[in-house]
Amino acid sequence: MEIAKNDRINSLFEFYEPLLTEKQKAYIEQYYGDDYSLGEIAENFNVSRQAVYDNIKRTEKILEGYEQKLHLFSDFRKRNQVADEISVYVRRAYPSDKQLIQLADRLETTESDSE
Repeated sequence: MEIAKNDRINSLFEFYEPLLTEKQKAYIEQYYGDDYSLGEIAENFNVSRQAVYDNIKRTEKILEGYEQKLHLFSDFRKRNQVADEISVYVRRAYPSDKQLIQLADRLETTESDSE
């Protein structure tokens, strides 16, 4: 499994998990989060590997569909990128302004808490 795909699905899952069914949540959590094989998941739910595979693929498409419509993940990434740029600029342009540096520190702390 691709690392980038794994990261993307986990990120989308983080944003859109409340919109999924319990079975979809469980399969995605076990497959992408816990790194279970299709066979292990099938055994856990007493279904076929094909049923697990089909459900995971459908759920991936659902997650991507939510992102295409709602843009929560891409907007979050854009906001974090802008916050990073602001923080770097503040540190370079105003290194002696302690209050501004403290605000930049708080911005970075807020970003890392939300990731």
